[in-house]
Amino acid sequence: MSEPNYSSRRSKLVRSFKSAGIDALLVSGESNVRYLTGFTGDSSWLYISRNTTILISDSRYQTQLQDECPDLDVDIRDARKPMTEAVAAIIRSASPRNPGFESSHLTFEQYQTLAAAVDPVTLAPTSGLTERLREIKDKWELQQIRDAVMFAERGFAVVRSSLTHSQTETEVRFLLEAAMRSFGATGPGFEPIVGVGPTAALPHAHAGSRQVSESPILLIDWGGETQSGYRSDLTRVLVTGKVTKQMRTVYETVLKAQQEAIKAIKPGALCKDVDAIARNIIADAGFGKYFGHGLGHGIGLDIHESTRMSPLSDQIFEPGMVITVEPGIYLAGKFGVRIEDDILVTRDGHEVLTSVPREFDDAVVEFLA
Repeated sequence: MSEPNYSSRRSKLVRSFKSAGIDALLVSGESNVRYLTGFTGDSSWLYISRNTTILISDSRYQTQLQDECPDLDVDIRDARKPMTEAVAAIIRSASPRNPGFESSHLTFEQYQTLAAAVDPVTLAPTSGLTERLREIKDKWELQQIRDAVMFAERGFAVVRSSLTHSQTETEVRFLLEAAMRSFGATGPGFEPIVGVGPTAALPHAHAGSRQVSESPILLIDWGGETQSGYRSDLTRVLVTGKVTKQMRTVYETVLKAQQEAIKAIKPGALCKDVDAIARNIIADAGFGKYFGHGLGHGIGLDIHESTRMSPLSDQIFEPGMVITVEPGIYLAGKFGVRIEDDILVTRDGHEVLTSVPREFDDAVVEFLA
């Protein structure tokens, strides 16, 4: 499959300038720069207008930029010149009337320094211009995400088949990361969450020293990352021993909420309406106060991208979006259950990209030793 057309992406961005009230944009978000140029380094900003595109970086990346972005004009600074000084010189030279900046990525200190350096030109705050483009994945991006899913699923299969009584959460995490790398991932898409019993009740827990055998509930939230930087995001709960009636009820409630929500995903559907489907099922089962986070988020170059499913989201699903669906119930001090899959919005509905079994009986595993 051919490489991305970065020039086309930049042209789409420029076409959004008129409605944003700008005629140039300073792109400083690292993933946004990568999406628009293919550059995989950091500490680099992109100045873009209808007639000018300049990638501002430093001497560490001079050779890398020649390899990765041969079609781009670059401005290389050294340690004696701050980034804001280099960017200010470009803005003064280009003389835009209404240059914008990414308000979610430029710090207030950077803004103040840059604004003073380009005065009397006024810098206009913008939000989400590149992120909006990134919501809709092209064919190349979808293949990257499929690969990231494959790495994750193969790594999980290794963990599932090799659990022992004495393994700790941290040991499971490291085994999972190593397994994904062995199948071709650059590493995990984020720090894997591995939680046994009470740790599983912490939605963003860090793996610790609990042994897998300390509770029949083992929650694993993980994903893989491709060489191109794209990520996957899944969660499964493994049942390693005798569960209580409450544990099974919670598991089956979460699974029902997830599956009913997924059924509703299609172009034109409101994100908050799909969120409400899952949220209402959990509430009707008596667990509403134990599900506080949003139902899902976009994935891609970042593990949390701008498509969001929550009660506050007015976004509408469009073909090409890839989003997680991850309801959960968390009973503090006892256990938690979350089930998460990656979903592609298609022209006529949706496609579930992840295939790890999720039924309760499929979650039951036996220890290797």
